[in-house]
Amino acid sequence: MNTEFFIAKRVFSQKGNRKGISNKIVSIAVASISLGLAVMIVSVAILLGFKNEIRSKVIGFGTHFQIVNFDSNLSFETNPVTIDSNLISNFLETPHVTHIQQFAIKPGIIKTEDAIHGIVLKGVDARYDLSFFNNSLIKGSLPQITDDKQTEEVLISQKIGQLLKLDTGDKLYCYFYNDGESAPRPRRFIISGIYSTSMSEFDELYIIGDLRQVQSLYGWHKSEISGYELNIDNFELLDEVYYTLRELTMNNATESSMLRVYSIKQKYSMIFDWLSVLDMNVWVLLFLMLTVAGINMISGLLIIIIERSRMIGILKALGYPNVKVRKIFIYLTTLLSARGLLWGNIAGIGICFIQYSTGIIKLDPASYYIDTVPIYFNFPYIIFLNIGTITAILLMIIIPSMLISKISPIEAISIE
Repeated sequence: MNTEFFIAKRVFSQKGNRKGISNKIVSIAVASISLGLAVMIVSVAILLGFKNEIRSKVIGFGTHFQIVNFDSNLSFETNPVTIDSNLISNFLETPHVTHIQQFAIKPGIIKTEDAIHGIVLKGVDARYDLSFFNNSLIKGSLPQITDDKQTEEVLISQKIGQLLKLDTGDKLYCYFYNDGESAPRPRRFIISGIYSTSMSEFDELYIIGDLRQVQSLYGWHKSEISGYELNIDNFELLDEVYYTLRELTMNNATESSMLRVYSIKQKYSMIFDWLSVLDMNVWVLLFLMLTVAGINMISGLLIIIIERSRMIGILKALGYPNVKVRKIFIYLTTLLSARGLLWGNIAGIGICFIQYSTGIIKLDPASYYIDTVPIYFNFPYIIFLNIGTITAILLMIIIPSMLISKISPIEAISIE
């Protein structure tokens, strides 16, 4: 057996022999490691959960990519794109692309007896994936969109319903303007369902209806749409797939048809920039927690060295070199840190599990876009936090452990 580790284990297990002040300081050091790790686990779980929730909601509205007419910009008035089955096949053959769907959008105004509200009608067809809106549905049902017949049913948000005092089954009167026309085009819809995502920027704006309604408002042919929406299987590959799609659209461009690719990050850059700022906040918190835990452990180590100075003197007198004596105390610090990490993992994972199961801690959806604190368990991150914490602490105690080399055996042994 490693002699230094054996001695460290004996010292570690001798709780009753420690002086009161030493025991308290070491307990504080272990507690600070536990608290620091627990805070780090909870912080990372909340950050990942928050980013995943917000990202999934933004992607639910806009998918990973939108491909529109090159002459269109980020406004809601779009130039038409002619459906190209060969191009659709090429998109689907692109690595990591899992789904493609067609859409058309048209800005307009809802008018009631005592209020008006600006909206964007997003038209979809029967093959459009409405699972995001189905999961966000709070009342009624999704519009029954089929290939056979154009429907007047639309899906509105709870926010619009509250603003205009509308409910499922109500008639919805909208007005849409086209360039060059002196009068708006009126449309009457029937509200089939109400959704809520807590994303006010989207909830106050979008209603979902039949693609053919938008085509008729623009006066487009049935083969003309605003563009395509594509989903991929891994968000981390967004930039890689973006360049592939951009090259594909450029290679298929003609004089009469050129397409532009927008990634979800480009379309909603402010939201994703805001999410990236959160990463910096968590890094600052991790640094502060590690620093506090490391300083407390250094204090505990120095107290233990002073308390065990007689033992150090005896070991040196027996011919133990300074390096081996230092290893004893590094092993001891590792054992104490491991105890702190154990309790920190129990506390951190326990708090996360309670919040994940019950959602007991609530948030204001108007400020945070979600109504409860989100939790995302990522065990590789937890393992990384454990390894990083103990590594940082061991690196921080290397210099303080050099105090051992300054202890004289004769003076240390003579201490009562």
